[in-house]
Amino acid sequence: MRAAVLHETGQEKLEILDDIETVGFGPGKVRIRVRATGLCHSDLSAMNGVLPQPAPFIPGHEGAGEIVDVGDGVTGLAQGDRVLLCWLPACGACPACKRGQTQLCLAGFMNAGTPNFKRPGGDVFGFAGTGTFAEEVVVDAGCAVPIPDDVPFDIAALIGCGVTTGLGAAINTADVAAGSSVAVIGCGGVGISAIQGARLKGAAQIVAVDPVASRREAALTFGATEAVAPDELADATQRITAGEGFDYVFEVVGKSATARIAYETTRRGGTLCVVGAGAMDDHLQLNMFELFFDEKRILPSMYGGGDVLTSYERAIALWRAGRIDLAGLITHRVQLAEVNEALDQMRTGVALRTCIEI
Repeated sequence: MRAAVLHETGQEKLEILDDIETVGFGPGKVRIRVRATGLCHSDLSAMNGVLPQPAPFIPGHEGAGEIVDVGDGVTGLAQGDRVLLCWLPACGACPACKRGQTQLCLAGFMNAGTPNFKRPGGDVFGFAGTGTFAEEVVVDAGCAVPIPDDVPFDIAALIGCGVTTGLGAAINTADVAAGSSVAVIGCGGVGISAIQGARLKGAAQIVAVDPVASRREAALTFGATEAVAPDELADATQRITAGEGFDYVFEVVGKSATARIAYETTRRGGTLCVVGAGAMDDHLQLNMFELFFDEKRILPSMYGGGDVLTSYERAIALWRAGRIDLAGLITHRVQLAEVNEALDQMRTGVALRTCIEI
């Protein structure tokens, strides 16, 4: 089986190998033939060590495909079912799940430390317990979420992570108020989805902030009312909010420097929503006086901040109704053998989302 493998954390290129085997199939598991997968910035973060992930590993966690085999004890799934992959399935029994915060369930994270591939040289892990840069994956049945026949695999793959994360940040976590002002810092696939979520919620002004001109231009087509480079944000804040700051600011980069800018760009009493996944040693500094005096709400958003199965269904319904544009997020398409081109497209910022067809 073919797959794209990162041998050591810190390497910039993946190697396409054809001697990979899936492991772990059995009771409670399903085998999925991957048809499409998106390249998410989290994959790059795992490759460079920002996000912890044992190596060697196969990146990819935003995927969709068909079930080719079902293990004993699995109900509700059958061979031939079309599914998207949920990289953070809810166990339904832990304290977080019982509180209704299924996006905080840690059961899925445990899968990241168990190899689900092998090759003659030894074990190979799948990023976030999945590893969709491969022709097949074996995952817990809870990771396979059936999708309707009218949802293409590439669209379903995006819903599996980036779209759910961005839409959910605006709709679930921040709960953007109609008529409000919004700034989104970082306008890749997740940031654009946050923009679409803010538009759906009725925000009056949505300012997209990104250093890449093509992303700024794209943001305008997805609902941003204005798009500026980072060095133009201060001027936009003055013009749009009279210097007070935005009602909601979304940080979708995952760095303390941009989070600090986002905090300063949020009005007193406003909401800073942290969506970007950052490094454990990158610390955001706030002094105790400003934290008390400004009364700004700081809301991290994990995987859209809500039940992901509900979020998937909502995204599909909105897409069907033409209320959100998901096909437009896919700006580039490559085959698995061209995965390193996709990595370059992500690093340079020319792609919102690259779909890897497998």
